[in-house]
Amino acid sequence: MEGARPRTLPAAIAPVLAGTGAAALVDSVRPLRAVLALVVALALQVGVNYANDYSDGVRGTDAVRVGPLRLVGSGAATPGAVKRAALLAFGLAGVAGLILAAMTSWWLVAVGLAAMLAAWGYTGGPRPYGYAGLGELFVFVFFGLVAVCGTTYVQVGRVTAVSLVCAVAIGFLACALLVANNLRDVPTDSVVGKKTLAVRIGDRRTRVLYAVLVALPFVAVVALAVAGQPWVLLTLAALPLAARAVRPVLRGARGRDLIPVLQGTGRTELAYSIGLLVGLALS
Repeated sequence: MEGARPRTLPAAIAPVLAGTGAAALVDSVRPLRAVLALVVALALQVGVNYANDYSDGVRGTDAVRVGPLRLVGSGAATPGAVKRAALLAFGLAGVAGLILAAMTSWWLVAVGLAAMLAAWGYTGGPRPYGYAGLGELFVFVFFGLVAVCGTTYVQVGRVTAVSLVCAVAIGFLACALLVANNLRDVPTDSVVGKKTLAVRIGDRRTRVLYAVLVALPFVAVVALAVAGQPWVLLTLAALPLAARAVRPVLRGARGRDLIPVLQGTGRTELAYSIGLLVGLALS
């Protein structure tokens, strides 16, 4: 259970809530399809967590860590067992995705395959993109644009303008979660040659980037309110959580002191997405 990293699961739940909120705005919520989308998102998140644990573990990247337990790096589980857990999670995502594609459109199978390849390629394969500073870009695309717009599409039959705005906002928060994680790991990642975006741009710029990524989604909901969906301002109730997460980052917290920031960012994203769901449904 710890290896599945439950604290990261808001990054999977939030886009489905936001995408369903966008569907509710046009009175087109389909609960079964929303649940299937949630299963896909959760299974992919758990799968990428296990895949990351496996790939970093066999590379030796996790030999020295300040963050939560890693199964392979700590020796708590064998590489083969963690790899099988990753494949099992991807398999569950694939089954739910196939059912969803059969109910909507078969081209979604290609999207699902791309998501699985991206999940594995983050730290796996001969040239992992997470080691090249591209992790945030892929998180924005798959846990923002694809997840939110895809959830809306399977319920509405199209991608709406509001779902696109929500996708960008949720994508920023998902990126903030990864930025906080990589900021914590800068010292150890630098030693093993893992050139994450945080390693590439440095400590100070990474802290500013994190704060901007957390702030921009709240600007987006103000824009939605001005455009005619005033109830989305309920999302501003997540601001105290956001401020609590940003404060230690801007004050220079390091190492283990950044672990609560990850929790706070996840809670912010979840609260934000609930605000979108309720606000858009009421609008």
